[in-house]
Amino acid sequence: MKTIIVATDYSPAALNAAKYAAEMALVINAGILLLHIYNLPVGYNGIPLTVNVEDIRKIADNNMNGLKAQLIEKTGGKVPIDVKIRLGTFFQELQIVCEAVHPYIVIIGSQGTTATERILFGGHAVYAMKHLLWPIITVPQTVSFSNIKKIGLACDFDGVLDTTPVDEIKMLVNDFNAELHVLNTGKKDELDPDVVFESGLLNEMIGNLNPSYHFITNDKTDESIMEFAEQNKIDLLIVLPKRHGLMEMLVHRSHTKNLVLHCHVPVMALHQSAQ
Repeated sequence: MKTIIVATDYSPAALNAAKYAAEMALVINAGILLLHIYNLPVGYNGIPLTVNVEDIRKIADNNMNGLKAQLIEKTGGKVPIDVKIRLGTFFQELQIVCEAVHPYIVIIGSQGTTATERILFGGHAVYAMKHLLWPIITVPQTVSFSNIKKIGLACDFDGVLDTTPVDEIKMLVNDFNAELHVLNTGKKDELDPDVVFESGLLNEMIGNLNPSYHFITNDKTDESIMEFAEQNKIDLLIVLPKRHGLMEMLVHRSHTKNLVLHCHVPVMALHQSAQ
C-alpha cells in the first residue's frame, strides 16, 4: 500500500494539510503516517533550556492521537493511520523516516503568512522542497482536496532527458486520471530553437499522457506560472527544484511575497527518483 507522510506541527496550515492528505489517501487507496518532529528549546545563547522531555513527549502524544482520531472520523476508518514522533532536527529526521518508509508523497502545510524572511512555505518546508528526494507537496491553508484533475508541470526545457523524473510524472497522472499541462516561460518573444528541440524530446518521453503545452513570455517567471495555474484551475503544480532554478527564484525574489500569500494552488517538488 502507498504511504503518505504528513509532517505536522499542529498549526492551522498543518492541520489543513493533514485533512488534504486524508482525502487524497481515499482516492488512491493509501495509508497515512503522521509525523511530528520536535527539538529541545534553546535560549538566546544557544544552550538548551532545562525542560522535562517526558512532558513534551506526552503533549506530542496527545496532540498526535487527537489528530489521528479526527482523520479516522473524517475518512470513516477507511484509511490506515499510523503515528510517529521523533526528537531531532526537522529535515534530518524527515529524511530518515522517508528512507525507511519510501513514501508515495510527503505533505506539509504551506506557511505563506509567516515573516518576510521565510517567504515561501516557512523555513523547514523551503529546505525540504529543495533537498528532499521524495515527492513533497505544500498545501495552502485555504485549499481543500476534491480531486486532482489537472496537473501542471513547470519546465524550462533544459536537459529534459537527464532531469525530468518521467516515471513519477506518469504515475501521478495515471493515479489521478488527470490532465497534464506543461508550462514553459521565457523572456523572449520568439521561441528559442533549443526550447523547441527540448520540448520535442520531452514529448517523446511523455507523449502518451497527451500533455498540453503552454508557452508564456514574461519577465516575472514565478508570477506568470502561479497566475497560469490559478486561472486554468490547475490542482497541483509540479516544479523540479533539484536541477532547475525555479525554486531558487521563488524563494529569493522579493516581489514573490504577495504572490505566495494569495496563491491557492498546492505546489509539488519532484526530484529524480529516490528509489
